[in-house]
Amino acid sequence: MRYFQTKFLEEANQFLGQLHLKAVKKVFYNIDKAEQINDSTLFKKIHPEIWEFRTEYFGQEIRLLAFWDKDDKSKTLVIATSGFIKKSKKTPKNEIEKALNIKLNYFDHK
Repeated sequence: MRYFQTKFLEEANQFLGQLHLKAVKKVFYNIDKAEQINDSTLFKKIHPEIWEFRTEYFGQEIRLLAFWDKDDKSKTLVIATSGFIKKSKKTPKNEIEKALNIKLNYFDHK
C-alpha cells in the first residue's frame, strides 16, 4: 500500500541530474520505500510546511525537500521541490526558504 505519490518539480529534477547515477537510484529507492512505510530516517518533517527525503550515499547526506498537496481527494501527493548535499547538522535556512517559495508558486499556478 502506498500512503502517497511523489511528484518532482523542475529544480528537484535538475538536482538529481547532477548526482551520480547510483546515488540517484538510491534516492529513488528510498523515496519508494518512504511512500510505503512511515520511517523518519527516510522522510522527516523539518519545518511546519516542509519535509525532507533523506538518503545517505558514500558519506554524502542527500536531501530533497518537499511539501504535501492534499487538494486532490483521490490521491495524496508529495511535491519534491529542490535538493542539496547536507554539510552540517542543521538544514540551511536558505534551502527551507527556497522550498517555501517553490510551494507558494506551485499553489499559485496550480
